[in-house]
Amino acid sequence: MTAVKTRRELYAETTRQALIEAARPLFADRGYTAVSAEELVRQAGLTRGALYHHFDGKQGLFEAVFEELQDAAAQAVTTAMTAVADDPAARARAGLAAYLDACARPEFREIVLKQAPIALGHERWQELDVRHFGGLLRDTLTSLMDEGHLTRRPVDMLSRALFGAITELALAIAQSDDPATARAEADDIAATLLSGLSA
Repeated sequence: MTAVKTRRELYAETTRQALIEAARPLFADRGYTAVSAEELVRQAGLTRGALYHHFDGKQGLFEAVFEELQDAAAQAVTTAMTAVADDPAARARAGLAAYLDACARPEFREIVLKQAPIALGHERWQELDVRHFGGLLRDTLTSLMDEGHLTRRPVDMLSRALFGAITELALAIAQSDDPATARAEADDIAATLLSGLSA
């Protein structure tokens, strides 16, 4: 049986989402350090107390915005991979393409790839990134090895190596003056990396 949310819970959820929706374009347009807590709550039409109650401040709100963008990207990757579920190699390519597509989008590029290491610190940024995509990559590599598409190697070490390479490609897209071209180049390089591991 689905639990019915109380009016207080619905209000808290609405308040929390209002802060996230107000913060996302501000962080994307101006960057974490240039946006003040006062501006965030003013844009959301709320009080500073609401910000600290729900997120414990600006950094907590930034992390929530980051997580929402990462969740959406992970869902897009999963959806793309599910569409070609019968072919592990095609599934890997589809998932990688969906991730690189996300990296080329302005909000994701600015918030997740450029601002997050500054706002959250490199260690926390990396930890959250691995939480969203590390398992997906590991499972995909395991499937590719089980199906005979990749030479069997220690999957933890291999997934870390590829995760690092893909992260660097994502950062190259984020830092490029021409993200669309960088995204196409990254796709080609990632495909070459995968083919080099083929059985």
